[in-house]
Amino acid sequence: MTAVFDSHCHFDDPRFDADRDAVLARAQAGGIDHIVVPGVSASTWRRTRRICAAHRSLHPAFGLHPYFIAQHGREDVEALRDWVRVEKPVAVGECGLDYYLPERDLRAQRNVFEQQLEIAAEFGLPVIVHARRAVDDVIAALKRHPGLRADIHSFAGSEVQARRLVDMGAMLGIGASVQFDRAQRLRRIVTDLPLSSLLVETDAPDQPGPDRRGQRNEPLFVAKVVACIADLRGISWDAVAEQTRSNALELFAIHA
Repeated sequence: MTAVFDSHCHFDDPRFDADRDAVLARAQAGGIDHIVVPGVSASTWRRTRRICAAHRSLHPAFGLHPYFIAQHGREDVEALRDWVRVEKPVAVGECGLDYYLPERDLRAQRNVFEQQLEIAAEFGLPVIVHARRAVDDVIAALKRHPGLRADIHSFAGSEVQARRLVDMGAMLGIGASVQFDRAQRLRRIVTDLPLSSLLVETDAPDQPGPDRRGQRNEPLFVAKVVACIADLRGISWDAVAEQTRSNALELFAIHA
């Protein structure tokens, strides 16, 4: 069976504390051989590093998530630069913009995001981007950094936005939302875009699929995302698993 790469899983989340080793064992038994674990705030980076260091299949990224914008200070941006220089993560992120948040400081979000793009460009790393109701502004920000590679996590934009991002060299992260029948726009995007532009992800422990509503998600279930994409495109499961894994290995510069 072809191995699968989960490009976005918050495996450092406390909801995995009780059975983290068992969750990882299930994932590995199911063929998931690489998992990127994005850090979200300066206060969690050490935890992310420690958990990833214990398992060769886990790859840390470090970033400042817009959800926690009120916690991020100027010193955290400088600390991120130091962490990236010393720790050599596979990416900068999770970073980005979230315009859905009820109490959102847009100026602060844009400023912190821009600084993280600069750090990624400085160290030649890709960015893992959160773009909730903010895809156009994310596109504009990425355009200011030509050549910067990006993983647009949990993509939920339009077909036009998807094409623009792919034309810029970005990858689109596809998770369990594509499994829902109501996700017709996303399904069209996943069907029409080149498979070379897609990554598969879980965002575990969040974003479970339709068969696990209200339950904890885990990396094993990225295989169901692969199956859904294969069905939509009318190709084999192995073809989707192999190409999306290859995409992720190349983007994150991981040697399998």
